[in-house]
Amino acid sequence: MDFDYDLFVIGGGSGGVRAARVAAGGAGAKVALAEESRYGGTCVIRGCVPKKLMVFASEFAPMVEDGRAYGWDIRENGLDWGQFRGKLEAELDRLEGVYRKLLAGSGVETFDQRARLADPHTVELADGTRKTARHILLATGGRPLRPEMENAALGITSDDIFHLDRLPRSILIVGGGYIACEFACILNGMGVEVTQYYRGAQILRGFDDEARGLISEEMRQNGVDLHIGTNIIGMEEADGGVRVKATNGTERVFEKVMFATGRVPNTDDLGLSGLGVDLGRRGEVLVDAYSQSSVPSIYAIGDVTDRLNLTPVAIREGMAFVETVFRGNPTPVDHDRVATAIFTQPEMGTVGLSEEAAAEQGPIEVYCTSFRPMRTAFAGRPDRVLMKLVVCADTRRVLGCHIVAPGAGEMIQLAAVAVKLGATKEQFDQTVAVHPTVSEELVTMRDPVRKV
Repeated sequence: MDFDYDLFVIGGGSGGVRAARVAAGGAGAKVALAEESRYGGTCVIRGCVPKKLMVFASEFAPMVEDGRAYGWDIRENGLDWGQFRGKLEAELDRLEGVYRKLLAGSGVETFDQRARLADPHTVELADGTRKTARHILLATGGRPLRPEMENAALGITSDDIFHLDRLPRSILIVGGGYIACEFACILNGMGVEVTQYYRGAQILRGFDDEARGLISEEMRQNGVDLHIGTNIIGMEEADGGVRVKATNGTERVFEKVMFATGRVPNTDDLGLSGLGVDLGRRGEVLVDAYSQSSVPSIYAIGDVTDRLNLTPVAIREGMAFVETVFRGNPTPVDHDRVATAIFTQPEMGTVGLSEEAAAEQGPIEVYCTSFRPMRTAFAGRPDRVLMKLVVCADTRRVLGCHIVAPGAGEMIQLAAVAVKLGATKEQFDQTVAVHPTVSEELVTMRDPVRKV
């Protein structure tokens, strides 16, 4: 059978764009891509990139205070949200243009409209046009989830936060994952009165307990009104914003309420169930180690598979897909020991196993230190950082590295190389420290604080 394309990609985010242009430009395939919204997907348009720029903007207030402590005569008039938002939108427009040029330069034909599957080899566009392809790659990502409760539409999500006409005076953030905690810190740093409710016992579930405990303490110390074991039981419109009733017995009015209560894969109305594509309980496309679905011609990568929802992982999955399908080199996706950063204030960088997860696998040694870093201690601030290594007692391999400190994301990228290669604690110890730095503690901790 002759097909219109060798590959049709649905979704113009980081993973889909990378797979499309490498298949076309590097592997010589005839490729098309459809995107109903903006090119760049969650990461570029409403996730990693604008969020990190907001992180940068929010960090200047404590820098100003530190500057004064160091002797600088600095005056502060607060954040000009309008100026910042204008520059932010211009940067996102620029990046979207880069994505479009990359696709065009690789010879990928693009369709700026929604697409769904009509059969295992046919894509139907929103205008009714049908295109056939030997292989179809789903890279449709995910979206924020609002809770199922009355008046939930009164709340905004992380998608909306970048488009506010002005910063609210007060905001309630509901959730305890990394998105909730990051935006709590960002908005607090921008001068918004931030309250955060999380129904669990501690924020950042799934991460190392000691590390997330310190972040919780630092967030409170920096001004975030964090309430754990607390959830919303009702909300309604009120003068000045939204009146919220909580399980802790309080009833307050917040100018804005933001839900950061999870994300779901974008598989609605793609025609998948009628084709026999197996989906998980959250709607995710179930795939094998090579990103192939239960229908052989249909593959999926990125957040729509709900495996490890990180932009660099989606890009790696896209590359592995091209290697497997178009270069005849079967390449399974490697999700082992992937480093990540949480851009709270302070940041958290982590790779490998938490202390709790490692202890379930066998005996471990824990090396950990927490202290006031020189820079902020000199300025009179009580901020603390944490450096932690989780070590297998038998093999001496470093199973996990966890950093809570300014710049933790930059540090963990480099530490991840050693952890990925299976470095031992003794090899860390053989590395000469760079002094004076915060990160030198990773190679100077000689005695375990506990053995589990």
